[in-house]
Amino acid sequence: MRAERPPVVFLHGLGRSKLSLTGLRRFVEREGYRTWARTYPSRRMTVTEAAETIAAWIRDDLGDVPILGVSHSLGGILARHMTGLLRWKGLVMLAPPNRGSHLARVIDGHPLFRWFMGPAVRELAKPSKWPAPPDPFAVIAGSCGLSVGNPVSWVTRSLSVFDPDQPSDGTVAVSETRLPGMADFATVDASHTWIMNHAKARELILSFLSRGRF
Repeated sequence: MRAERPPVVFLHGLGRSKLSLTGLRRFVEREGYRTWARTYPSRRMTVTEAAETIAAWIRDDLGDVPILGVSHSLGGILARHMTGLLRWKGLVMLAPPNRGSHLARVIDGHPLFRWFMGPAVRELAKPSKWPAPPDPFAVIAGSCGLSVGNPVSWVTRSLSVFDPDQPSDGTVAVSETRLPGMADFATVDASHTWIMNHAKARELILSFLSRGRF
């Protein structure tokens, strides 16, 4: 008899909600996994506040059980800050600004953008004291730099945030997603906003959830 699979926790990105990951959650659930997701106020909390709040929600709802994680963007940084708070069995990160966000540094210089995006943006510009991700972890980065479906990509293009020769998903550079110790790494031709709906990304996620690698 096959052992019960750990539940899969989904962590959405900045300015989004749990609904942004609904399609991916349903895809994972059809493969027999139990999932968990909840919207958190990403533009009103610091990274530490959000991580501690979400970890408490997960413990309340799931108990002290081993979990797998799928994160998008800021969600991956929150997972890193929850490394010692939960019993991780693995984490796959979609488009995480693991080395800090150059876009966040640009936004930090514009008071209106900084006010609108909230306190977490300032922290995304300063990654030096972030904990390592749970082990094992893998990263999927997007490489579709300019996309109609990702309005931020038009802002980054107009502000010349990224070098034209530097691949990015329009919001996070591919180089910003990489970290030492990754169990695996892949890129897909997807924008930052919709990378969770890319067919190849979904297959890679399933592979990691079952085997710990792509």
